[in-house]
Amino acid sequence: MEKQKELFGHPVGLYILFFTELWERFSYYGMRALLVLFLVASTNGQNPGFGWTKVDALGLYGIYTALVYISSIPGGILADKVLGQKKTVMLGGWLLVAGHSVLAIQAEWAFYTGIALIIAGVGCLKPNISSMVGELYAPGDDRRDKGFTIFYIGINVGALIAGLTVGVVGEVYGWHYGFGMAGIGMALGQIGFLFGQKYLRHVGNSPKEFAATHKAALNKPLTKIEKDRVVVMLISFLMIIVFWGAFEQAGGLMNLYAAEKTDRTIGSFTVPATVFQSVNSFFIISLGVVVANFWYRRKKRGSESSSIFKMAMGIIIMGLGFVFMALASNQYENEGASAMYWLIFAYLFHTVGELSASPVALSYVTKLAPLKYYSLMMGAYFAATGMGNYLAGWVGQWSQTAGEKEIFIGITIFCVIFGGLVIAILKPLKRLAHNAEDMTEEEHTAMLNTQEIEVNKAL
Repeated sequence: MEKQKELFGHPVGLYILFFTELWERFSYYGMRALLVLFLVASTNGQNPGFGWTKVDALGLYGIYTALVYISSIPGGILADKVLGQKKTVMLGGWLLVAGHSVLAIQAEWAFYTGIALIIAGVGCLKPNISSMVGELYAPGDDRRDKGFTIFYIGINVGALIAGLTVGVVGEVYGWHYGFGMAGIGMALGQIGFLFGQKYLRHVGNSPKEFAATHKAALNKPLTKIEKDRVVVMLISFLMIIVFWGAFEQAGGLMNLYAAEKTDRTIGSFTVPATVFQSVNSFFIISLGVVVANFWYRRKKRGSESSSIFKMAMGIIIMGLGFVFMALASNQYENEGASAMYWLIFAYLFHTVGELSASPVALSYVTKLAPLKYYSLMMGAYFAATGMGNYLAGWVGQWSQTAGEKEIFIGITIFCVIFGGLVIAILKPLKRLAHNAEDMTEEEHTAMLNTQEIEVNKAL
């Protein structure tokens, strides 16, 4: 693998991708913080919205966030077959700038046009920038999981800034000012990506260049080992659907809960509801390296620390966070308002669960995905995230009839049982992965050569 210039023990290219994704997430999470609140805002209020019902707003939230991630499949195919990751990321960035800029216009047509452009933009950018992070590290490089955690911190720096700026500007001064502000952030991300190209010369190239570098791996059909690994990935995608189906109550149900049922007063000051969208990001930034080092040290001690185990534990920990939301609901029923600290405790558990599951899952896909379907499999991962987001919207709608406290308790029970079942079948899942997480670069190359010989014999 080409020698790369490093900074703080990681390729400089990682930090270029870090800042690009930071501003992409700034734009996305800024929009996410405002969407449901804008849709339910009265058409005649001081800061008018669409005046929708909660059920309709949560329904659109689920559909929108699902399509944003499902569009990663065509985005991955476009990169694999036509443009390569770098050019597809660039295309996605400009689509996002256009989408958020159109949303700044106060008109119904502009809202739906902007939404469509954002869906296409995220679909082009999201899976391919994550694939490029994986390409920065050789197979078996122990720094890969830490690299994805650093990258993930970038995501949440963007989300933190968005909640404190875009969210507050939109909620206090005008929804469309917030939408436009998100577009400015994405433009900054594009500028950084353009100037950082010299550190990304060997990753994300056109399909022809990629095929020339990996000719042996791309010209052969999938081997049994690769097929087994695809099976494990599909199971991990099911885990991702469950995780985000619960976690993404943050932008919908929990966002509304903060706005309507939480006592947000501190003296004479009222905390804007959108500020709570930054709590998760704050915890990720402050705890990201701590959690990554915990799992790293656990692996060095020889304790169970496989990606599937981490993801299962992440689901369980995140699910336990909803216990605090159930307690908040109980306080609301008794006192007419719940304390802010319940939301903060819930987001703390959600964050630890997310840090154990999400960046690990991203890294896991780059370890297991067959090279010829690299971006496509990353697109499938984000499509699973999208299905989780759709599930979150559906659960949010269901809560309006089933009861919020009952939904919070139900999520906890389901997540703990589901995570426990995955841990119970951990050994066969690890066998299907064929030691993908432990291989060195030399072992990986030797395996590919052996597989090629076997395929040639079969042909």
